[in-house]
Amino acid sequence: MLRMTEERFTFTPTDQRSTVKLDVSFSKIKAHRFTKEGTKQALLNILHDTEKGGGYIFEFNNFSDRNVCRDFVGKVLGKFQTVPSPVQNAPELSTLVHGEQISAAELERRMKLLREDSELQKLHKQFVMSGVLTEAEFWAARKNMLDSDTYRTSKQRAGFKSAILADVRPLTDGQSNKVTFSLTREIIHQIFAEKPAVRQAFLNFVPSKMTENDFWKKYFKADFLYRAKNTLAAAAEAAEDEELAVFLKKDDIVAEESRRKIRRVDPTLDMAADAGDDYMHVMDHGILRDGSKETADTDNGLPQRTLLQDLNRHAAVVLEGRSNEVELGDTRAVAEALAKSKQVELSNQAEDEDANPDRLQRLRRMTEIEDLQGSQNLPFAALCIKDPREYFDSQHAIALKTLRETGGGTKFDNLILSAKEAYEYLVDQISEVKGGMNGPVIQPEAAIKILSGLNQHVSSTKYNLGKSPQESVLGRVPNKTKDEILDNWASIQELLQHFWSSYPITTSYLYSKDAMTQIYRRLEEIKESVQSDVRHQVSLLIKPMLQALDAAFAHFDNEQQKRSAKSEGRHNGVAP
Repeated sequence: MLRMTEERFTFTPTDQRSTVKLDVSFSKIKAHRFTKEGTKQALLNILHDTEKGGGYIFEFNNFSDRNVCRDFVGKVLGKFQTVPSPVQNAPELSTLVHGEQISAAELERRMKLLREDSELQKLHKQFVMSGVLTEAEFWAARKNMLDSDTYRTSKQRAGFKSAILADVRPLTDGQSNKVTFSLTREIIHQIFAEKPAVRQAFLNFVPSKMTENDFWKKYFKADFLYRAKNTLAAAAEAAEDEELAVFLKKDDIVAEESRRKIRRVDPTLDMAADAGDDYMHVMDHGILRDGSKETADTDNGLPQRTLLQDLNRHAAVVLEGRSNEVELGDTRAVAEALAKSKQVELSNQAEDEDANPDRLQRLRRMTEIEDLQGSQNLPFAALCIKDPREYFDSQHAIALKTLRETGGGTKFDNLILSAKEAYEYLVDQISEVKGGMNGPVIQPEAAIKILSGLNQHVSSTKYNLGKSPQESVLGRVPNKTKDEILDNWASIQELLQHFWSSYPITTSYLYSKDAMTQIYRRLEEIKESVQSDVRHQVSLLIKPMLQALDAAFAHFDNEQQKRSAKSEGRHNGVAP
């Protein structure tokens, strides 16, 4: 049986013969871990040594009981953590959070940020190591820094080399007709990416029909025939060897990808209307297309690829990038991973097309013929008005009456005026409008007072700072005083950020208020300790800091008064 109080927990086994009994104080516990819901076992690990992993593991019959104990342990450890401890007694590994599960990668990112940012390290030592803030509170305000550090590595998919397939050049020994091709895992990956038909043939033939070595021999033999541009020899080899013919035929997978891309083009685009935007219609501009350079399939059924087709295919693969899920390793594993990633990509594209209502609506709007559409009679609710004239006349009369009572609107006078009378009437109306614009926007005395004060401040600042306009107030104070002001400013920002996010106020934030009180006193001491010639300027720098602290103190006192009033009301039997 497991019993827990706010001070300690005890465990007594149900088996009386067992000698395992526990009576442990929570002050010795550093953290706790637990398994996720849905796993086989409902475990709770209460650690007393986070470095060596020493602790007590309890197994529960169900997750609900485990969660009750887990929440209670987290609450108790939080109370123990809020008690401020001296710096010398702080745990050596302060980045381990009580009751918080953090991975090793998260811990490493925090340590890395502390190593790289000396100011952050100083704040961490000042507030976390001294117990003013907890680790969770300190890093919660810097979640964006941790996330940016996580995703600082480029998310761009690594691409292939821009060189066209390293064009696996054959090597000859010069003494025989033997040709040698050198293959690397990178080249195999690129071949599979640029030539899906070769990838599919590998999955179909290896190892059921041939070995991997024989497969690449046939592939490079077909590639050699293609480079030699000997269509007759290629046709003869394809007729005798069915596996070799696969490499010489047209890549149906690439053709299907091209057709899908064409289908995704917005059919509402009028390409003919844009034909005049280029220089094709101007004499001596553009490329003359007379059909002399067009390629066509030969009678033997083998396609004729051009250099431009190879370049376009290679460029498309390079721009598409390499899939992050494909790792260079076993050749078959690479081929299967590429095929799987392509299937996932196709399914995602199909879902996007089906789930794009704007595109479907635009297509429907552009393709509908108005004369062939049925009448769109929208449903409406008929108004039951016995006398429409009486209803609308009364509404008009009510509106005019309201305008007259509020003094707004236009004065309606049913008058028949001549041109001269109308002109005089218009002049009178304009005079009334101009009459309200004679008053000044701002009182002259106030304007002169503000302008004189600004001029005096600018003149005195220029005189005090000397001839160098780039010289600042901080540059004139001693370095020690300047460092103290900047450090206190950083400390104020940190504490105020946690203070204003602390409501409802808990015990832990009383230490934040105490730390702000100490900074308040230090700022007052700095203002009194500087030299008299810069004391005014330093006071202007410190004034916003003191005002921010005063606002926090006032808000805190107001909250405390409200809490006291509610507490007294409960004691007196009055509901708050």
